[in-house]
Amino acid sequence: MNGAEAIIKTLIDAGVGTVFGYPGGAVIPLYHELYKYQDQIHHIRLTHEQHVVHAADGYARATGNVGVCFVTSGPGATNTVTGIATAFIDSIPLVVLAGQVPSGLLGLDSFQEIDITGITMSITKHNVLVRSMKDLIPTLIEAMEIAVSGRPGPVLVDIPKDFFLSEWTPEMSRELRKTHETLHGLDEAQLDQVAALFEKAQRPLIYAGGGVRLSGSEPELKLLAESLDAPVLNTLMGLGNFPRNHLLSFGLAGMHGSKIANRMMNEADVILTIGARFSDRVIGDPSKFAQQAKIIHLDVDKTEIDKNIPVALSLVGDVKTMIRQIAERLGVRRHETWLKEISNYEKPVFKNKYALTPQTVFGALNERMDENTLFATDVGQHQMWAAQYLEFQGIRNWVTSGGLGTMGFGLGAAIGAKVACPHKKVYLITGDGSFRMNMNELASLAEHGIKVDIILFKNNALGMVRQWQKMFQSGVYSETDIKDIIDFEKLASAFGLKGKVVYTPEAFSEAVDAAALDSAANLIVVELNTNINVLPIIPPGKSISDSIEDWEEADLVPPADSL
Repeated sequence: MNGAEAIIKTLIDAGVGTVFGYPGGAVIPLYHELYKYQDQIHHIRLTHEQHVVHAADGYARATGNVGVCFVTSGPGATNTVTGIATAFIDSIPLVVLAGQVPSGLLGLDSFQEIDITGITMSITKHNVLVRSMKDLIPTLIEAMEIAVSGRPGPVLVDIPKDFFLSEWTPEMSRELRKTHETLHGLDEAQLDQVAALFEKAQRPLIYAGGGVRLSGSEPELKLLAESLDAPVLNTLMGLGNFPRNHLLSFGLAGMHGSKIANRMMNEADVILTIGARFSDRVIGDPSKFAQQAKIIHLDVDKTEIDKNIPVALSLVGDVKTMIRQIAERLGVRRHETWLKEISNYEKPVFKNKYALTPQTVFGALNERMDENTLFATDVGQHQMWAAQYLEFQGIRNWVTSGGLGTMGFGLGAAIGAKVACPHKKVYLITGDGSFRMNMNELASLAEHGIKVDIILFKNNALGMVRQWQKMFQSGVYSETDIKDIIDFEKLASAFGLKGKVVYTPEAFSEAVDAAALDSAANLIVVELNTNINVLPIIPPGKSISDSIEDWEEADLVPPADSL
């Protein structure tokens, strides 16, 4: 067989049933062979290569399996960069197969030649330009293994066009190098250290990040929290790894975390951190973060240890195994006094003069949520409101760009998640700024009959940037107001979809219920007042105890009359 057919058969043998892509000159032979196997491998073509990668990313986040995509050389490859970077920072397993000019034309500034491995070197877990036919299939198999082993991440394989066409036989392949990273649990000495730190703990806290989901450790986390009687806080990437309606769940911590969550972080005496990076968006001023606590850090990646916050005990290995071992060693403990203290914390009362608010929207969605409801988001105010107010059920039901904060991520990712989980009800939460970056993918929803309902918060602004301008830049709104004249109902209709603009909570609930009964995707536009802010918020350079809580407090700086 030729190289292209060998690639397709290798993917099928590896259990890959879906790939996302966009054809072009350098990958015509690959698509020719793909056509022959379309009954065994499903291909979803989107309208832009960036969204192709986001779709593969959403597929991986929703399943835990590697996402695979095909792109062509030159601009096809360079269009993937933002998607690859998004996956890299969030540790998402992807394999990107990029076509390249024929090997004999490399280095000659040939048409659509670009050094994509050089461009993506710092944003991939591994990348490689295939330089001989004997390396083709072993390189692909290694890519699949590297993407999912250890700390997951994206792998890019750049393949010259002539290798798709050249003859390939198993006999010509080099011996496959073993790439799987062996991970271990804790030894007795390490478990003794954990037990010693917990021996006198009166206010234990579990801080759970995206590593819980990446390692499939949700059941172990629940067992540990209930055994220790310890409250659980989450990073943005960790949301959904612990039931939000559980008595021990206190949701998001950090810049937009609740005052209660951040106070808990500053008053706990032992913080067990699982698969989290202690990013700047969580810790605020690092010199004032959780000064009273002994921090235990569990992670698969030793480079994350002591990177942003010094810890009392670092434990590197298989997260799932380590959590289970700690739960078994520590046994059942009770901390009623600590939990009662938390229950008596002052709860902020938000003042809002508008009828339709993020709270009312997400309240309605929570009423309709079950364990098979998945939410994807773009990036901005709507993302933070979703993180604050959604009461997640089930697992792998939260798909969002965390570390890179990629506007335009959401629709492609939602498509990938729905393709991966057709039995789930999938919503995209987006804003008018982000939606402008990906609304061309409405064509993909229509063409492929993909049922994703889009909830668009339309506040006529680049909301999060505008909020910062309001609160920290004296209200000078430089290029953040959107004078949108788009008729969103007609826009949806132009793609053969349904669109509805709502202005009241009742109208929103009716639109969501109507969308649920419709087999086609729906676009529900929520007209939101521009001045509604995401609160709480920790001002830049401040500690997590300095958050602004009250809606009125954020209105102290009047908007500038002119620039």
